[in-house]
Amino acid sequence: MLSRRHHGAPRHSHRGLTLVELVVAIALLGLLLGLAAPSFSLWTRNAKVRTVSESLLAGVRLAQTEAVRRNRQVVLFLTTSTTCSNAITASANGAYWAVRTVGLTAGEAVETVQCGALADSAQGVTITGPTTLCFSSMGRQVANADPGVGGAACTLAAAGISTYDLATVLGDRPLRVLVSLSGQARMCDPARVLSAANPDGCPA
Repeated sequence: MLSRRHHGAPRHSHRGLTLVELVVAIALLGLLLGLAAPSFSLWTRNAKVRTVSESLLAGVRLAQTEAVRRNRQVVLFLTTSTTCSNAITASANGAYWAVRTVGLTAGEAVETVQCGALADSAQGVTITGPTTLCFSSMGRQVANADPGVGGAACTLAAAGISTYDLATVLGDRPLRVLVSLSGQARMCDPARVLSAANPDGCPA
């Protein structure tokens, strides 16, 4: 039986990367990472601002909802306390927020409804705005010189809208949380003017 032989068939050889090719690939990868790093860092800082804004917005909405549900005045305040109890006090630009009922009469027991942490993502994020907001049983903002929280006093904004501005160093997307006298709260982009084309913008 004659065996078949294939003459001229291509010969396949398996060759790995040379040292020069490997060095070039690593250099290109390093260059790409170097170009992407600033954009990623900026995105991270802006994401922190959004996360803190959303957490603060959730706290405001919770306070307004609880005031209506419980049919009594409720106070939202910023604090630096890491615990959630009736003993915590208010602090401007605090990394936490707390919602507490307001006593109807002197000496009445109050309840801390819920606390929220901004600390996990708030490093480097500044919050400029009222330390305390009070909501009536109808869910509207009200003034209260003594809501029963140390260092807290609820006042109404002259323009009728309480404003929280949130930003971070080297970030380019600050955000704003607005709370109207009626208790409605929303987040907006202060770099844009509210319009049909920019529904996420802030009122002029």
